[in-house]
Amino acid sequence: MPVDKTAVESIAYNSDGLVPAIVQSSITGRVLMLAWMNHESLLLSLENGETVFWSRSRQELWHKGATSGNTQEIVSIEADCDADTLLIKVKENGPACHTDSESCFDVSTLYIEQESE
Repeated sequence: MPVDKTAVESIAYNSDGLVPAIVQSSITGRVLMLAWMNHESLLLSLENGETVFWSRSRQELWHKGATSGNTQEIVSIEADCDADTLLIKVKENGPACHTDSESCFDVSTLYIEQESE
């Protein structure tokens, strides 16, 4: 995977050294999950072509699918205009959510705009 080293170095991490990473299916376009990356997890993801995140609860690196087999093959990584959020498009190998749902956003809907009559 070609990597723009300048872009990698320009990521704006928060005060905890983290950047939010939105993971989206490259096949369906569906948002699968939101996770956090630090500089090391981003570099590892780029190196091995699969998502690696930083677990805020466990305070350790987390290779998505290392135990479940539900890996995410990276198709592309884009930073937003402020370089403080990443969009990672993946080919998923199984469900993204730890509950075995396709997406972590399968749980509940808070608001749906009603069409005006």
